[in-house]
Amino acid sequence: MTQGTGNGTYERGLRIRRDVLGAAHVDRSLGQVSAFGRPMQELVTEYCWGAVWGREGLDRRTRSLLNLAMLTALNRSHELAVHVRGAVTNGCTETEIQETLLQTAIYAGVPAALEAFRVAEKVLADLREAAEGAR
Repeated sequence: MTQGTGNGTYERGLRIRRDVLGAAHVDRSLGQVSAFGRPMQELVTEYCWGAVWGREGLDRRTRSLLNLAMLTALNRSHELAVHVRGAVTNGCTETEIQETLLQTAIYAGVPAALEAFRVAEKVLADLREAAEGAR
């Protein structure tokens, strides 16, 4: 994998992406990428994670909740599941996640929010089960 433009943004993005989504998830995404998909993974790592998530204007918790709302509005269930895990990693509570999804029901539509609730509930249950199993 190339390392973006070489200005450090890619490396910062890789660190942030691993912090939020987990090294295993990121390493799997980057390790399984095809030559065709590689430029997209590099773009996401450098610009989404390095250039935007790396900014100081919002904390990671806020960015996570914004992502949940936008991914719900866009009806992107797979990415929503990934970012629910990231939101928990960033310190968001189940109540904050729930309230964010309720807010999207009003502004983005009930069907999208219903699907988001289904996705989030499964992810949160999986995380609780994993935590209990680790004890």
